[in-house]
Amino acid sequence: MVSRIPYNRDPDFSRPLFRIPGAAHDKMLSRLIFLYGEKQARQWMPELERLLQVHYAHKPQELIEQERACNPAERFTERDFVLITYGDIIQGDHGKNLRTLHRFVESFNRGAINTIHLLPFFPYSSDRGFAVVDFSSVDPNLGTWECVRDMGADYDLMFDVVMNHCSSRSAMFREYLRGNPQYRDYFIAFDSPDDLTEDQRSKIFRPRTSDVLTRFDAIDGPKYVWTTFSHDQIDFNFRNPAVLLDVLDGVMMYVRRGADIIRLDAVTYLWCEPGTECVHLPETHAIVKLLRDMLDLVAPGVALITETNVPHQENISYFGNGRDEAHMVYNFALPPLVLHTMYAQDASALLDWAEGLAADADAGTFFNILDTHDGIGVMGVRGILSSEQIAALIANASARGL
Repeated sequence: MVSRIPYNRDPDFSRPLFRIPGAAHDKMLSRLIFLYGEKQARQWMPELERLLQVHYAHKPQELIEQERACNPAERFTERDFVLITYGDIIQGDHGKNLRTLHRFVESFNRGAINTIHLLPFFPYSSDRGFAVVDFSSVDPNLGTWECVRDMGADYDLMFDVVMNHCSSRSAMFREYLRGNPQYRDYFIAFDSPDDLTEDQRSKIFRPRTSDVLTRFDAIDGPKYVWTTFSHDQIDFNFRNPAVLLDVLDGVMMYVRRGADIIRLDAVTYLWCEPGTECVHLPETHAIVKLLRDMLDLVAPGVALITETNVPHQENISYFGNGRDEAHMVYNFALPPLVLHTMYAQDASALLDWAEGLAADADAGTFFNILDTHDGIGVMGVRGILSSEQIAALIANASARGL
């Protein structure tokens, strides 16, 4: 990826405002119509354009010229090497751990690493950063936005967009509990746990065994709130277009703050529809496509990657047609296949699978990994390895204390 010219701190509204070209406008409007119906879509489309106008007004002319020469086909190569790390993995500098991390990487890197994936570096209440209290601030225990900016001068940066949920300690959820009408429909809540039937509950696919609804006491009585991951992680209600526009605004702010790659965390679970599995729904794909539309228009050098630890065919569905959804998907099948190969001392499953990747790669770029901060999952090899092979893989790992 090309080196990024930083955005201006303040927007320049003396220049002509950015206007969404006709075909792009119609495409984006059609996505909003699919999500919210024509009346609400037309009501919210001007706000979407305003967000892009504000973003574009922060661009220096040098960045505009650089992006005009950007060739998306050259965005990634096999030479790209990404370091995934928490911001406090290296301690020092009296709380400025991001600066310490930056210096540490500089001390051993010899040109191999060109991108740093900073796992959530925002104030949080649990889940190692993935229960975000404030999406717009840097955790003061890690540093400041200036620390992030300085790191971005030497490396491309990947930011997490934790767009499925927020912390129960966030100002948004606290205002919801206080009855602030602005946040009335920001979250998915029921007056009784029985409002979500047993049949509906049984169909929900989620990587947890806790109850999907968590009780909170609000100003107008108890509320049973949708929590896909934990009682401290409150799912957003994307049926409310205001929620979507707020999230999109936040994504563009991250781009201005230096994000070269936007990682959509847990995007699989974005749209909840009782009576379905609540994963991979068409509305979820429409939101990812809308975000891709926005980046293509006003930040063509920035890439989207979806984090969907699911069976391979479902995972690659987030490529869309190869030009309208994620630029990259995590290659979640690779780590367990490599581990299976070593344990079984048999590479046939890995080789057979790899032969079929060429066609998939025509639609986008695989982000190859051997592990993640969540460890090595086995969802990615369902349908590739047999159930007996997966059971043997888990048994072998367990026997080694993994």
